[in-house]
Amino acid sequence: MNARGGIDLGGTKIQAVIVNSRNRVLGEARGPTPTTGGPADVAAAMATILEEAVAAAGVEVDSLVGVGVGSPGEVDAAAGTVAQARNLPDWEKAFPLGPRLSKSLGAPVAIGNDVQVATDAEFELGAGEPYRSLLGVFWGTGVGGGLILDGKPWTGRGAAGEIGHMVVKRGGAHCPCGRYGCLEAYAGRGAMEARARRAVKDGEKTKLFKIMESKGKTRLASGVWAKALRDGDELAEQLIDRAVEALGAGVASAVNLLDVEAVVIGGGLGVRFGAPFAERIKYAMAPHLFVSDRPPKVHVASLGDLGGAIGAALLVSSGNGRGAKPRPRNARARKPSAARARA
Repeated sequence: MNARGGIDLGGTKIQAVIVNSRNRVLGEARGPTPTTGGPADVAAAMATILEEAVAAAGVEVDSLVGVGVGSPGEVDAAAGTVAQARNLPDWEKAFPLGPRLSKSLGAPVAIGNDVQVATDAEFELGAGEPYRSLLGVFWGTGVGGGLILDGKPWTGRGAAGEIGHMVVKRGGAHCPCGRYGCLEAYAGRGAMEARARRAVKDGEKTKLFKIMESKGKTRLASGVWAKALRDGDELAEQLIDRAVEALGAGVASAVNLLDVEAVVIGGGLGVRFGAPFAERIKYAMAPHLFVSDRPPKVHVASLGDLGGAIGAALLVSSGNGRGAKPRPRNARARKPSAARARA
C-alpha cells in the first residue's frame, strides 16, 4: 500500500492524515496544540494524534513508509530540527523534532516548513493545479506564505515566503515576532486576539470571549470569529476589516515583486471564511497592484483543513518503502486529481 503519514503542526491544532500512494486520505485525526510545556510536550501530542490517524486508517504505524511534518518556525530539514516557533509554547531554541518523533513512532520522519508544504499540496493536488506560479497565503494564528515559481517550490536560503513579516505599516503595530508593522501584527489570529483583549480591558464591548467560552475554547479560534461576525459583533468586524486591508496591501506587494499567476488563500481563517473573504482580499489588493489590469487569480485553498497534512505527506517518497526521503525540491510529481486527494 505504501501508506504515509502527514502531520500539520499549527498554532491551535495538530492535524494528521494517512494517505496511500495515490495521495488518497485513508484516515485522519486532529487535536489541540498544547499551550503549556514546551517542544517535547508538543512532540508527544503530535505522536498521539498520528497514532489516532493510523487507527482510523486501519493500518499499523510500523507499516508506514514514513511520516512528513509541516512545522512553523525555522526548519532545518537535513537535521530534523525546528527553532523559533514562536506561536508554540516555549519554542525558541532548536529542538530535534524529527528524531524525537521518529523514535516515538518507530518510523522515518521528514520535516518541512508548514506553509510551503501546504502550498506544494495545493499546487500538486488542489487549487494551484492550473498554474506554473503561485503564492500561498495561509491566514491563521499567524500569516504564512509559500511560493511556487516556474513550476518549482521556492524556499530561497530557507526562509522565503515569510509574507506575514512583510512590513505593511512602517513603525506600526507590534508583531509577535518582536518587530513593528508586520502584516501578521494586523491579520494574525494571535495578534487580533491580543488586540481584542486589550480593547476589553479598556472597556470596549464584544461577544468574542463569551462565544469562546460557550464553545469550550481557550483561544479565539476561527469558528469563534465566524460566529461573532454572524452576530454582528462590532469589535470583531473592526478587527477583521483591519486584517483584510492589511492582507490586501501585503499580498499585492508580494505580487508586484513576483508577478505570480495566482494567489491561494488558506489557513484556519482563510478556509473558514472561504470565497466571500477571498473576494474581499482581492478587492483590497486592487489599489496596490502595479499592473492593475492583469491581477492574479485568487482562490480559496481547495484541500481545506487537510491541505497542510497532505502536503507534509508529500515530503515522503512513496516509491521504495525503505524510508522517508524528502521529495526533490526541483521536481514535480505526477499530479493526481484534487478530488482523488480529498476522497
